[in-house]
Amino acid sequence: MNEPENRIKILAVDDERDIREGCERILTRLDFHVFTASRGEEALAIVQKENIAIVLLDLKMPGMDGIEVLHRIREFNQNIVVIVVTGFATVATAIEAMKKGAYDFIPKPFEPEQLRIVVKRAREKLRLEYEAEKLKQERARTLADLGMEKSRIRTIIESLPNGIVVTNTACQVVLINPIFCKYLGFDLKPGESIDHYIKDETLCTLIQRLSQNTMEANEKKFKYELQLDNHVYLLAEGQQVLSEDGDCLGAVVMFMDITEMKALNQMKSDFVAKVSHDLRSPLTTIHEQLSTVLNDMEGLKEYYVRILTRAKEKTHGLITMIADLLDISRIEAGMVHHRLEPVNINNVLKSIIEFLDTQAKHKQQTLIFQPNTESLPEIIADMESLDSIFGNLISNAINYTQEGGEIIVKSSIVQDHICVEVKDNGYGIESQYHEKIFDKFFRVKNEKTRYAIGTGLGLPIVKALVEGMKGQISLESDYGKGSSFLVKLPINSPK
Repeated sequence: MNEPENRIKILAVDDERDIREGCERILTRLDFHVFTASRGEEALAIVQKENIAIVLLDLKMPGMDGIEVLHRIREFNQNIVVIVVTGFATVATAIEAMKKGAYDFIPKPFEPEQLRIVVKRAREKLRLEYEAEKLKQERARTLADLGMEKSRIRTIIESLPNGIVVTNTACQVVLINPIFCKYLGFDLKPGESIDHYIKDETLCTLIQRLSQNTMEANEKKFKYELQLDNHVYLLAEGQQVLSEDGDCLGAVVMFMDITEMKALNQMKSDFVAKVSHDLRSPLTTIHEQLSTVLNDMEGLKEYYVRILTRAKEKTHGLITMIADLLDISRIEAGMVHHRLEPVNINNVLKSIIEFLDTQAKHKQQTLIFQPNTESLPEIIADMESLDSIFGNLISNAINYTQEGGEIIVKSSIVQDHICVEVKDNGYGIESQYHEKIFDKFFRVKNEKTRYAIGTGLGLPIVKALVEGMKGQISLESDYGKGSSFLVKLPINSPK
């Protein structure tokens, strides 16, 4: 696998011009080199000419369809990551495409954030494959350069990221590495019986039986969780050391720190419980509404259109929830990668407003941008974070404003901060909810907002990103009169 170029090349294939241009605009900001094609034949020509790494492939196109294009791409280069783009009615085809080698799929219509998440996941896959190949080559070179066999084994054992203990048939420790000593908190030396180093009786018995080959037939290894006094959890994996003739020479036990994994499992359990609760209701609604259509085909056409539209909205809500959950989990885990650069806030806001204006017009709303009359100074910031902050705020304003409403986005400079206000004349938020509105999964539910689709994660994501940029966000709202969110970001010096 060759070293990736500085800018990964990505190809967006779709017969809809708006989709192609939208993908190009969004992905260019992620520093991709973007190519576009409107037909399958054109796409294959680009793939054969350019070093394309990722392909966004529409399944329904005139002429050669997406499945055939996927087949041709897989024949040409197995390493190209293909993400299929599908409408609501072609999900089954998307699944078929996944079986035939597609990496992922994204349904139409999609939000910019959904596209970013899927494409970044594909980019991460390419990066990990490259790193794995690079490590493999480096490891081969390192092993080849080592001198004597004894030096080679010692170098490997001492360089392992996990603890290692090797015992003989008398269950005496003949080899340990520094990581194992670090786990146990002692300056240990080999030569003593295993129970001198490990105080867990059950684990010592397992190691002894493995070393002396007294375990049950065909049991040549084991796994065991060890809890230390300092609330550290280790996973011990033991395996027999066999001679060339198959005789047991002892045992080797590897110790892996799984403390963070245990904590993550607990978080996962809490997460699954919450998600299960939130997903059950919309999924049940989708099932019941679609069942109604299938069981009674003699009703009015408009009635069925209304039911299917509602089912589509529920499905869109699920997709948004999953995207938000992935986003906030990355932020909390510190996995958000910032690419700092000089940014003009007015240009960012103008681009977001142009993209979301179609959504506002769909509700007969007026989306107004009032930039600062004077030229705003550039700030050093992460473009993707700014897109997420203001995209979430403006989308929320559209969702929680009645048809025919008005949303105003203002930019200004106050002392050493650039301020952006997103103001609407929509439903508003009751005063008792103002402090809770930035809590994860919290949503204001009343007669006006009950049909608004959301996850309760958009504002927590915004708050986390703003605070990560050393900024502030505040809310002013009167129930029934609208809301105003004010974001203050410090003006960074070029240094």
